Amino acid sequence: MSTELSEPAVPPSPGAGESSPAPSRRTFIATSTAVGGAVVAGGVIGGSSLAGPDEATAAEGPPSSRVSLAVNGTRRTVTVDNRTSLLDLLREHLGLTGSKKGCNAGACGACTVLVDGQRVNSCLTLAVRLEGAEVTTIEGLADGDQLHPLQQAFVDEDAFQCGYCTPGQIMSGVGCIKEGHTDTAEEIREWMSGNICRCGCYVKIVRAVQQTAGRK
Repeated sequence: MSTELSEPAVPPSPGAGESSPAPSRRTFIATSTAVGGAVVAGGVIGGSSLAGPDEATAAEGPPSSRVSLAVNGTRRTVTVDNRTSLLDLLREHLGLTGSKKGCNAGACGACTVLVDGQRVNSCLTLAVRLEGAEVTTIEGLADGDQLHPLQQAFVDEDAFQCGYCTPGQIMSGVGCIKEGHTDTAEEIREWMSGNICRCGCYVKIVRAVQQTAGRK
């Protein structure tokens, strides 16, 4: 029995009158990829940009606006990304870190501040919409070393534990008193229900608000 291996047959090359076989799918994809890469590389090497002027402008950065507002009685003018919340403006741009970022979704009240005397969740309020507004934060309540009456009431009633929610609780309490929703403990609890205290100091918080409202 012969052990000699036969050589593989080589397909004959097409003759002059015969057409070349159609390229395979793999050959077509490889060729297309190579040509496309060459076009892109040529554009980059040649210094040309494939992006239009609008795309180039968008790539430079998000749109920003200049906003001027009074914060704790001081006029402040800053340029911010149009998506910046009032909370981030206060904390990141103005260094007022008393307002806390809890849930960042308007559910805990830790970021509560007063805008033109009204309570707002600063994490849900766009800074660029507050042109000319008057903003009061926890840092703006005291008069020098003299605490605001509600701040003093929180101390007197021991109305805090970890203290993280306390700035928002106090600002919400100040707003609640201004709005006149302090006739009963039940009314105070209802109108301050958006402020969460995970330490459970609600009874003492209500007492502090009642104490301050009674001094008006």
